[in-house]
Formats: sequence, structure tokens, C-alpha cells
Amino acid sequence: MELFWYIVLVTMLAVYVILDGYDFGAGIIHLFFAKTEKDKKAITNAIGPFWDANEVWLIAAGGVLFFAFPTLYASSFSGFYLPLIMILWLLIFRAIGLELRGQIHNSMWETIWDKAFGIASLLLALFFGVALGNIVRGVNLGIVMEGVSTHEAHYFFLPLWNPTFSPQAEHLGILDWFTVLLGIIGVVSLAIHGANWIIFKTNSSLNNRLKNVIFTLNFVLLGLVIISLFVWHVIEPKPFHNFITNPWLWIFPIITFTGLLGLFKIKSFKKDGYGFLFSSLFLFGGLASTVASIFPKVLPSTNDVNPSLTIYNVAADEYGLNVGVYWFAIAVVLVAIYMTIQYKVFKGKMDDVGYGEH
Repeated sequence: MELFWYIVLVTMLAVYVILDGYDFGAGIIHLFFAKTEKDKKAITNAIGPFWDANEVWLIAAGGVLFFAFPTLYASSFSGFYLPLIMILWLLIFRAIGLELRGQIHNSMWETIWDKAFGIASLLLALFFGVALGNIVRGVNLGIVMEGVSTHEAHYFFLPLWNPTFSPQAEHLGILDWFTVLLGIIGVVSLAIHGANWIIFKTNSSLNNRLKNVIFTLNFVLLGLVIISLFVWHVIEPKPFHNFITNPWLWIFPIITFTGLLGLFKIKSFKKDGYGFLFSSLFLFGGLASTVASIFPKVLPSTNDVNPSLTIYNVAADEYGLNVGVYWFAIAVVLVAIYMTIQYKVFKGKMDDVGYGEH
């Protein structure tokens, strides 16, 4: 049952990254490329009916984490307390930026909330990439100092950064050169993803320009991914151990590079949705490849005193996990109905929705 709920959790996070990821990406595009009021409205129209529903996937994933892996929930929410609070405030500012902009028709007022929406989206993409980097790199579980664990084995706490900015320091921080690298990959990949969503859902005058932006950023993304693969050897001596032991796992890196390489054809796609499909493949494959590389670990330990947290030593009782399956089945049906109705109602281009206008 631990494996079942782990797959559920990762799937929900992947859905969140794909769905709310295009919201973040649209915010990044809004910040840097939307210069006219018409272009700004096109972008907000593209995500307006969807963004709040997309965020529910993060809350639902948190609920599954609390229910199925309570020890990991407790450890992570205390150890990553500072960045989680920052992410919460960024989510708030992104939301109120969208909702408050149209309340008063004044250029200064609109500019303030445009910046709040764009900057919050950019920083959220960065922080979620950094979060993935922290999980891959691991943390000093038990806060071991000079070979002695000073706290219980699953406890840790990280400052925002350490003085050395190194991912191999004894006292780690949230930010170091490795986690920032993954954060930058997050920003670039979600900017591409958001641009693809805008192309897919609008007839904006930005669309042709965005295709050129995607094509250029894809070279940057390819370079960053290759660098991250080489750097990964610095953090983990045997990064591909699981893939060698279980060759079927190579399907996830194949999906990742299929999405990445497919985006180089963005200028020649006959249908606007193809770009979004390929960027979704990249995001799903990248996340799945990352978690597969550290499985069954869910939070590696950077010391030799306390063991890493795995799906087996952080899971809830077997009885609770079994009972939860029945409620999960009901939830899946309800979510499927809701999403079918939502995307049927708002299918096609969204230029005339008029989201946020008062």
C-alpha cells in the first residue's frame, strides 16, 4: 500500500506542476513580454477560469501527504518552514494580483498588481525548482554535528542559505548552487509551458513572438538539463543506479527528452495544442525521472548517522492506508466529473472571456 499511495502522491504533484505550472509560466510571460493592455488581458483570460482550480491540486497533494506519510509531512513542514511560508505569501500575492487588478481602472493601481502577479509567478517557479533540488540533494536529518545526532532522526531545519553556498556543506541551506540551478530550470521550463498555454488558448498578437521565445528558451533549457545531469554526479555518486537495476524506468527520461526535443518544432506545428503537449511531457517526465532516481527515498539523509526517509519508514499504518483507498476512489470520480465539465465549458480560445473586468 505504501507504493500505491506514493504513486498517487507523485501523480498528483505531477498534475499540479503541469496545470498550475502553466499559470506560473503565463505570469512570467506577462511580466516580461506583455506590453499592451490587449496582450495582458489575453494572458489573464487564458488562465482566469482555471488557476484557482489548479491550485487545489497542491492542497490535495498535501492532504495525501498528511494522510499516507505523516512522518514525512511533519519532518518537511518543520524543516522547510521558512520557504513554505514564502511560497504561501507568493501564492497569495499572485492570486490577489489577478483579482484586484481590475477593481480600479488606474494605471498605477494596475501596474502594481501586474508586477505582483508577474514577480510572484517567477519566484514561485524558482522556489518549486529549488524545492525539488532540496529533495534530490537531501538534508542533514537529526542535525548531526561532529558525528553526533542532536535531534530525533527525522528532524531537520534549514536556513535560507549557508555561508559556503555549497550543497555538500555539513550545515546545508535551502539555497546553494545546485538547488538554484534546478530553480532556474524550473523558471525556464515553466516559462515555456506558460507560453505554450497562451498560444493554445488565445489568438493573441503575442503568439508568433512567443513561438520564437519558446524556440530560443528551449536551447537554454537543453543546456541546463545537460549541465544538471553532469552536476548530479557531484551530489550522488551513483545517480543512475535505479535505472540500471530497473531498465523499465528509462521510459521516464525518454518521455522527458521527447518533450524537450519536440519543442524545437514549435514553429512548424499545425495545431496550437502540440506545443503544450510536448512541454507537459517534459514536465511529467522530468519529475518522474527525478523521483525514480532516488526511490524508495523520499528525503535522503546527507549524514551516515540517521537513515534516509523512505516510503516505508514514514508511512501510516496499513489499516489506515487500506481504508483510504475507498475514499480516494470517490474523490477520483468527483474530480474527473468536475474537470470534464470545466474544460468542456471553457474549451477553445479564451480571448473573449473578459476575466477580471469590473
